Amino acid sequence: MFGLFKSRSYSDVHLGEFSLKNSYWRGRIVLDPNGEIPLALAGTRDAPDANALAEAYRLPASFPGWAPSIAQALFEHFEPYGEAIAAGEYPEAPDNVRDIKTPRDALSNSKLQFITVGRISGSMVTELGYVTEWDEEHTLGIRFHDGKFAELCGSTLRV
Repeated sequence: MFGLFKSRSYSDVHLGEFSLKNSYWRGRIVLDPNGEIPLALAGTRDAPDANALAEAYRLPASFPGWAPSIAQALFEHFEPYGEAIAAGEYPEAPDNVRDIKTPRDALSNSKLQFITVGRISGSMVTELGYVTEWDEEHTLGIRFHDGKFAELCGSTLRV
């Protein structure tokens, strides 16, 4: 009877152990240069979705090529903050935020917190959750569809 309430688990030869929580299979993935990152995969009660697993398998190879798109999206999100700093409207901005001048600077002042692979409007999407030095109130979701940058969501939730 108590096995009914036990957390389900799934073992993957490439990605390791996953446990089911809130309709997502949760594990971890190593992505250079970020190290080990929480990974959530959509799926059924029995296993992660095969397409979500396939996307996760591609992440270590895809991620380095996504860096320019990630950096550009973060920089475009930063630009209104940069304008506010230049206009004197954000006097409490930390020095490292004041020094952001390029997409690479924006990326270096951000931290990858989690990765979610699941369906949005019927399409498999990989969402990278970033926190930034300039927008402390939000976690930004940088989304990729079919290996290509799709959008930056200005406020996303960790599933």
